This record gives sequence, C-alpha cells and structure tokens, in this order.
Amino acid sequence: MGIRIGVDVLGGDHGPEVILQGCIDGLQFLSPNDALVLIGPADLIASFLKSKDISDERLVIEHAAQGIPMDAAPTVAVRSMPDSTIVRMAQLGSHKADIRCDAVISAGNTGACVAGGQMYMKRLPGVHRPGIAVAFPSFHGPVVLCDAGANPEPRANHLWQYGVMADIYAKRVFHIEKPRVGLMNIGSEESKGSALAKETAEMLRRTPGLNYIGFIEGRDLFAGTADVVITDGFVGNTTLKMAEGFAKSIFQAIVHEISQADPQLAMQFQPIIKSIYKKNDYHEHGGAPLLGVNGVMMIAHGTSEARTIRAAIRNTLEYVRGHVNDQIVERLEELSCIEQGEPA
Repeated sequence: MGIRIGVDVLGGDHGPEVILQGCIDGLQFLSPNDALVLIGPADLIASFLKSKDISDERLVIEHAAQGIPMDAAPTVAVRSMPDSTIVRMAQLGSHKADIRCDAVISAGNTGACVAGGQMYMKRLPGVHRPGIAVAFPSFHGPVVLCDAGANPEPRANHLWQYGVMADIYAKRVFHIEKPRVGLMNIGSEESKGSALAKETAEMLRRTPGLNYIGFIEGRDLFAGTADVVITDGFVGNTTLKMAEGFAKSIFQAIVHEISQADPQLAMQFQPIIKSIYKKNDYHEHGGAPLLGVNGVMMIAHGTSEARTIRAAIRNTLEYVRGHVNDQIVERLEELSCIEQGEPA
C-alpha cells in the first residue's frame, strides 16, 4: 500500500486549475503505488483532467461540493459547511476514515484548516495545541519557524512543545543533525522579555537533548544564528509575511537600479538574480505542516501557484516517509516520563 495524499482543489486564490496543474506536476515525486486524492467538485476535476489528456491511475477524485471562502469565520465555516473541501480533507486525514489519506494539503483558509484539523483529525497524544511550522530559506540553510499563525495567544507549555516538535521536524525532513533552537524575544539578554518568554525559556533550557541557544531577535532570523525559531502565532505570521514582502521589494529595487544604471549590465546579472530569487522564493518551498495533529496536514500559501503545490507534494512525502509524527509522540512521552521521574 502506497502513500495517499489528499489535495484541496478549491483552496487558494488562483482557482482550481492552478491546484490541479500542481498535482499533475507533482506526480513525478510519487511511487507507482502512491496516489493523489483530488478533493473538490467531481465534474470540474474530471473535465480538467480530460482537457489535459491525463488518465493516470494515481489521480483519484473525491467529491466535495464547495470551498470555504478565505474571509469566512474558520470554526463557524467548518461546522456549517460539512460538504466543503477542507472538511472532507480533514475527515480523510483522520484515523476514523474508511480509506484514509496519509496526508492532506490545502492552500485554502488557514484558520479553517487549523479548526478542521483539530476537529476531525484531533491531536497527537500529549500535544496541547498544534502549531504551523514554516521553513523559510536563508543563505545559511532552511530556518523552521513555529508557530506561524495557528495559536496567536499561546501558553508557555504550548511554545515549549513547538520547540520539541519543530526540532524533530528539522531533523527528520531537513536532516539537520543538531538543530539550534532559539526563542524569539525583544532582546537576547535573559533579563529581557515578557513573563511568558522567560517561563518558556526556562522550560526549553531544562529540556534534555534539545540544543536550546537562548533568546534571539528578529534580525537573527537570516543570520544563521538558529535553525529553529519559536514564537507565538501572531508574531510568527507577521514576521513571515514581512520577510516575504521585504525580499520581493529588495529584488525589485536591485533589478530597477541596475537597469537604470546600465541595461546591458542588467542583462548580464539577470541569471544570477533569478537564481538567488528562486532559492528565496516561498513558492519553491511548498507547504507548512500543522505540527501536533493526529495525521499530516500541510498548509500552503493562499497565493500558491502550480509550482507551490508541486513543492508541497514533495515536502509532504518527505514528512510522511520521515515518520515525523511517530517521533513527536515518542519524544513527548520520553520527556513526560523524565518530568515525572519515571524510566523513559
């Protein structure tokens, strides 16, 4: 039995055709026994595949009548729209499904994905609150930031678990042997920060086997200081979007200035600029896992293009094959035993 990945066809800002094209492009990463379960209006999906002359047996259609709008109230929408793609996706990703998906992907309403994940997939044993772990590029390698929007008002034990879970994610998927874990704060000094930051720092510091390096500041994100950065969902989401916007504007400014100074020089630099931009383009890095749910849910950017979905499929396969969730459960159980003074 291969790996089954469910994909929300109606998620994202650019329409189902873009998501479906990403799924077709992502077939290259699948083994012969794997499958992509395309979740959305059956007629629409079948018509698109026919128009592209695609008849791959690894593409399976699962009907769901409607999508959840991006501006819908997440919990209300999940409860009131049982025939939506996000709800059906979460149901298929749960262990109660008759023929379940090993993982699911959506570029739809993030809040609805989080609500649906918790409502239908539930939480892994020992997990208090799930968090979104986004891996963004830097010149020193990927940096995993958690939480990127699932939990804007966490408690210290939530942030501590994000540190533990994101540490495992960095090891299993990005093959970082001993990730450096930093806690986002307004200063690197131990005396600075809120009571929440100080309590979380103490919990992380006491965690055996965790390479906790202390507080880090926003300027350290791209400096190669840490491999894993822990923060609340409000700061994490704001930081992520600011970084995306800043990177885009910087590249535009560089291209503009070179073009104004010397158009011929701009042509010579174009391949280099494109190469750097591609390495730092979030479309090339796919989705972000909702760490802590009892299943695998990847949340992609609302502005996802076909290449974003293609990359999300690749990343999802790495997550499943890396047995990340099993490692999280095992690690939390081990730490719980240590905390209680029991043999691990």
